[in-house]
Amino acid sequence: MKLIIAIIQPDKLDEVREALLAAEITRITVNRVAGHGQEADKEIFRGQEVTPNLLPKVEIKIACNDEFEEIIVQTIMKAARHDDGKVGDGKIFVQQLDKCYRIRTGESGGKAI
Repeated sequence: MKLIIAIIQPDKLDEVREALLAAEITRITVNRVAGHGQEADKEIFRGQEVTPNLLPKVEIKIACNDEFEEIIVQTIMKAARHDDGKVGDGKIFVQQLDKCYRIRTGESGGKAI
């Protein structure tokens, strides 16, 4: 089992969600987050050195069985990229998921996903 975490631009959320639905990936969790991935250049404001504000992003989490990992990653990469790609398009992290439990039924493992 895997946990896929994607950090994407907010304007790409609908495209990514629609692409995942087209790939029959229907179980996702979405959070609004803020951050910056690349080292932010410090700016001078009124004689003080300041770091720019955090930028709004969207975090998508998908728990899946191993055979769906590549489908999900490729679908997100294709839908989240702006044209030929631009700085800030996002990142995808894939983690091993040791256990998963469905609270309602008590099932565990791949069946619970």
